[in-house]
Amino acid sequence: MRTLVIIGAGPRGTGLLERLAANAAELLPTGQRLHIHLVDPHPPGGGRIWRERQSPLLRMNSMAEDVTMFTDESSAIEGPIRPGPSLAQWAADQPSFPPYRPVADPALRAELARLAPTDFATRRAQSAYLDWVFRRAVAELPAPVTLTVHRESALALAGPADGPQRVTLTSGRELMADQVVLTLGHLGSAPDERHAATAAFARRHGRYHLPPAFSSEAELAAVAPGEQLILRGFGLAFVDLVALFTEGRGGRFAYRPDGSAIYHPSGREPVLHVGSRRGVPYHSKTDYRLQGPPAPLPRYFGPATVEELLNRPGPLELRRDAWPLMAKEIGFGYYHELFHAHPERTTLPWAAFLADYDRYGWYQPELAALVERAVPQVADRLDFERLDHPLAGLRFADPEQLQQHLRQYIRADADRRADPAYSADLGAFLALLSLYGQLPRLLAAGRLTARSIAGELDGWWHGFFSFLASGPPGFRLRELLALSEAGVVRFLGADLSVTEDEANGTFVASSPSLPGHRVRATALIEAYLPRHSLQRTEDQVLAQLLRAGRLAEEVVVDPDFTHRSGLLTTDPADGRVLDPALGGAPHPRRLALGPHTNARAFAAFARPRTNAPAFRQNDAAARALLRALAASGPAGSPTTGERMAAGLTTARP
Repeated sequence: MRTLVIIGAGPRGTGLLERLAANAAELLPTGQRLHIHLVDPHPPGGGRIWRERQSPLLRMNSMAEDVTMFTDESSAIEGPIRPGPSLAQWAADQPSFPPYRPVADPALRAELARLAPTDFATRRAQSAYLDWVFRRAVAELPAPVTLTVHRESALALAGPADGPQRVTLTSGRELMADQVVLTLGHLGSAPDERHAATAAFARRHGRYHLPPAFSSEAELAAVAPGEQLILRGFGLAFVDLVALFTEGRGGRFAYRPDGSAIYHPSGREPVLHVGSRRGVPYHSKTDYRLQGPPAPLPRYFGPATVEELLNRPGPLELRRDAWPLMAKEIGFGYYHELFHAHPERTTLPWAAFLADYDRYGWYQPELAALVERAVPQVADRLDFERLDHPLAGLRFADPEQLQQHLRQYIRADADRRADPAYSADLGAFLALLSLYGQLPRLLAAGRLTARSIAGELDGWWHGFFSFLASGPPGFRLRELLALSEAGVVRFLGADLSVTEDEANGTFVASSPSLPGHRVRATALIEAYLPRHSLQRTEDQVLAQLLRAGRLAEEVVVDPDFTHRSGLLTTDPADGRVLDPALGGAPHPRRLALGPHTNARAFAAFARPRTNAPAFRQNDAAARALLRALAASGPAGSPTTGERMAAGLTTARP
């Protein structure tokens, strides 16, 4: 009997289990028995972030037809492709996808019954889908493979590199394993020095402060009705918090015939003052499909291009060396859709435009002249600088002028993202997604400078991608407009600064968008998700291994710069943990997958037909695990009697 322990039963652990089931017939010797222990205090499938028990106000930021947990014909993997339904397909016809089990909650069952492919489902709906994906993966495990689910946390991991691994659970139970995988998902971290100092200020003055946190778990009741509250951050965490502070406190939205929203306050809302570096919300997701044929991606930033980059002498920088090609790829997706779906707004045939587009670099003036000649309307041209810095250089005479400007900006964005006439934006989005298929290889080669990884990859690029591609559904922006018109939300501007006034115990917000203007508040929320820090991780296993010197934070060093990413260092080939006690070599019995690792593939589920990096990682890890398990000696596993005595269950759907 071989034994595998997977710590973390959310989408990443579930995706790994699906790949284990898909590859087991090929890689496990005939008759070889394997027992898998799945450890997580939260329900398997959804895990912590996507558990069913959370507010129904919290939504996904992808349409239901754009969410899948399954490989397809686009997946560049070594293992077998096992297609499966998207969230939308599963919700529309659940009985046809075994193993079928009716959703117990009536409200959730009703939502799934009316879910359209282009709807933005609640996170509870995604939880139901992930529960089914988990049960399907278990059902597809071949007969010699069994599974036990442990609804508790892991505390520690120990064992020699050449021998059995011991996983200690909160109950005191110990699991012996041949292989262990850490699929821990998104993790919290203890506040850093800056946030700890702000928390100390809040305690001294009896004020409310929330450091970066998961919105669904935040304790918000201490913020009083009518209290002045600063929200620092304008992304998805902000969107969730606004929903919880408004509809979550009894307010409601109504809609006019033209689709605009009106907000009816309950009187229990705080006053929400919001600002950020850009000073505007993330661009909303489009709620239409391509109007023309899909662009043949990649064209300018594919495997051959990355190979050429890696063959260049000397260190590489993302903005200098890769971004011009990445930008051109995004432009290709954008203009391909514009020319094919809306040719009346162009002056050249597509073939003629493309021939010249191929010839010029992204920053060459000849390319700008080509676009100006072929695309007469400025609104139809792709301008990254304008998109990335919409308030740059703008100064407003008074707060009301800023409110009016932001309302116009948000209304225009919501209208554009709902209008198929601007479907070129979706073409750009799809090209943007394609870049993630190539970036892991560029990073894994170790050629990017430390400064570039810190400031350009983990800094600018991640923020720019999220701003353009990871925004909320369009209706959230229309709700934001209504909240602004009702006076519940007030905009602060770009390059937000928040200081602390010890004299009167208030937080003070200011922005160069409003010179000389200050907003005082008695509550402050850092409205963004926590970034993982291995040194401050809340996960007990990672903390224990770090203290024992058995894992390492990713540290990239150049002669003039050192970057500590906070991420766990793994082998990019298969996710093996690099162990300092083994001289930095991959640990033969320990793997880690997910956003807490330096693989940097955050989404555990993906848009169909995008060759998702996470699926490629899961497949490579599953095959490495199965090969190792086939070659290793047994570490021991619980007998049936031991499982019954411990109150455990072997999972079968």
